[in-house]
Amino acid sequence: MVKTEAMKALEQSPTAFAAAAARLIRKRRLIRPKRGFYLIVRPEDRAAGAPDAARWIDPLMHHLGVDYRISLLRAAAFHGASHQGAQVFQVVVPKQIRLITIGRQRIQFVYQTPPTFAKTNQAQWLGQLKTDAGFAKVAGTELVLLDAVRYFHHAAGLNGAAQIVHDLGARADPRRLARAAAAYENSAARRLGYLLEHFGHARQASALRPFANIAKSLKPLDPSVKRLAVLGKGARKSREAGTWKLSLNVPLEIDA
Repeated sequence: MVKTEAMKALEQSPTAFAAAAARLIRKRRLIRPKRGFYLIVRPEDRAAGAPDAARWIDPLMHHLGVDYRISLLRAAAFHGASHQGAQVFQVVVPKQIRLITIGRQRIQFVYQTPPTFAKTNQAQWLGQLKTDAGFAKVAGTELVLLDAVRYFHHAAGLNGAAQIVHDLGARADPRRLARAAAAYENSAARRLGYLLEHFGHARQASALRPFANIAKSLKPLDPSVKRLAVLGKGARKSREAGTWKLSLNVPLEIDA
């Protein structure tokens, strides 16, 4: 609910609306996630502190004037990743926006540079998450995989990203995946290619092999780990490391 629209519908002055809103907020029947934007808290939403973010993320982003897509953990769960929970609602945006915490809900905004966002946030790679309040933009399977690997620190680390690749990799269209990957860093495409191959998604992995063919240097599989894990000298020269030009600096641990 946008403040200006609510004042018009209720025929209230700014002062009267502010006073009424403050009373309802104290009674926990109304909340304000962002300035000028309010949410009515229904009885069934009071335990969580707010309605499910999928119901109001689209009007909120319209209010802020920022394009978006739901991605990472929530989008992975939407597409059927069995091991993904919905403890945090993650939205990829081309602008720095602070975390919203309401009761038990957290809405995390993951920044993607505007040029990359403009290339990736296109209808061909997006889907729609339907709720009783309308629709919200959600990353398609290909973007979920790429976002998970590129922003793995927001996906419960590399193993969290690997879990998403394990669960959803077979559902990605190889050609669409390769086209979308062209907007991401070469190293992200190579990490995703390695993970896809590691979990047996051969067709999808093959579509990303050209990114490895043009790579000029090795990159760590997990860039957050500076020192190589103890995997033995042979692991660093394995076929996978050579094919994808990655240093296998961590073991992968996922739930089968």
